Amino acid sequence: MALKELTFVVCFWTVCTARHEFFSSTDQIAQLVEKKEDLLKGFSQYIDAEEKNVETMKSIYQNLLLSHSDPVDPEEIMRDPVAAYTLLSQLINIVKHIQLSFYQCNKYQNELDAKLLEIPQPEDLDGAASGLIRLQEIYKLYPEDIMKDTSLNAEEAYHVGLVAYNESKFQHAFLWFLYIRNTFKNYSTNKVLTNYLSFSAYHFGSLPVAIYFDHRLNLDSTNDEDIVQLNRLLHLQKYPDILTLNTESNTYETLCRGGIDEKTSKRQRALSCRYSTGGGNPRLMYAPVKEEVEWDEPRIIRYHGIISDREIEILKNISRPLLSRSLTFEGVSKIRTSQSVFLKEDKPVVSHFNQRIADITGLSMKSAEDLHVQNYGIGGRYEPHYDAWDDENERIATFLIYMSDVEIGGATVFPQVGVALKPKKGSAVFWYNLRKNGNVNWYTEHAGCPVLRGNKWVANKWIHEFGQEFRRPCSLSYWE
Repeated sequence: MALKELTFVVCFWTVCTARHEFFSSTDQIAQLVEKKEDLLKGFSQYIDAEEKNVETMKSIYQNLLLSHSDPVDPEEIMRDPVAAYTLLSQLINIVKHIQLSFYQCNKYQNELDAKLLEIPQPEDLDGAASGLIRLQEIYKLYPEDIMKDTSLNAEEAYHVGLVAYNESKFQHAFLWFLYIRNTFKNYSTNKVLTNYLSFSAYHFGSLPVAIYFDHRLNLDSTNDEDIVQLNRLLHLQKYPDILTLNTESNTYETLCRGGIDEKTSKRQRALSCRYSTGGGNPRLMYAPVKEEVEWDEPRIIRYHGIISDREIEILKNISRPLLSRSLTFEGVSKIRTSQSVFLKEDKPVVSHFNQRIADITGLSMKSAEDLHVQNYGIGGRYEPHYDAWDDENERIATFLIYMSDVEIGGATVFPQVGVALKPKKGSAVFWYNLRKNGNVNWYTEHAGCPVLRGNKWVANKWIHEFGQEFRRPCSLSYWE
């Protein structure tokens, strides 16, 4: 609190709270003339201080307005992970400035504290940066690649690099720090940045590069001679090349990038499509569903056009205020970055859709889980896993509904068989997690690939064993 404000408050507090009798002494009354002048002077000083504070806040507001003057398109934010990261960064930056401006005013500070619970926190920005790095890992992207449509400023790029460094993703940390050095001239001689370049290269194992940056704190990365010397050092010995991303990856990552071998493609081309009545279900006799076999073993079926755009929007609107972080067996985990909610059948659209799933699959929904709606985040994914939990009442089958298209990424992949299914709005895929003998079908391991561009909404219906005894009879055969 400013000295002038403190003077007024102390003066006012003394007059208001100190119980002193005046009427019984004319001398005490006479002294009130001076007190009146002090009180009015203190009040005037307080007003001047408040006016100065308001001018300061107006200046801060104008600067924030200028730095964030670009119109925000919510649809673009949802589609572009870098734009989403930028919005989080800008909002957190605005809150910091507002907090500094309001810290003296309890009335507005209390209102601000209540609103802070509803806006992003620094850990959200860390999570978003981690999502960007994960996208780079899966899709083999350099900083320039991931910022194809939206660019980060130096502070934002530095934060991404720092998160990569703290997560021991030293190559990506190095590439982000190098991008900053090459792009922003005021960072070209920054010693802290140069040290991070050296440390990142050292931890990655690229010792010549680490030594080079350690001894050349004034490196000019635009200097051709420096770049030639750097490349020469890289090839002196067989040190890992920190400047080039390794294109080798496991089956899951390869499938996410769209890599399918010729044998898989040839096998898929031999599969068929048909109209299905769900085994003669009366509700589907006059309106059969479009059924496409995506894979034969395990048998993966896609049903086209089974949910309308209107129904999808209703489900989204019901889900939005209820979404919370999706969990795994171990609780919140980095292997699954999405928010979700289970919707009960008290909503007509949910009840009708559950009946539709029962009609299509021919399975009972009595022991099935509630409809599970999910929206994926920045780099949103669910790494390879099985839906079967090895419970007494096991998840016998999965019905996965795509509630949106995804421009790049977001495929459902089955690494054990080399199959990748691209999300298609209004369609659903269905497979059995268990064989007829009750054993888990290990070929049903699947994953949700990171969303590189787009907004991914899905809904799951996990169907359990109880109630299916006469709908899918058991088998004693080891092979079934």
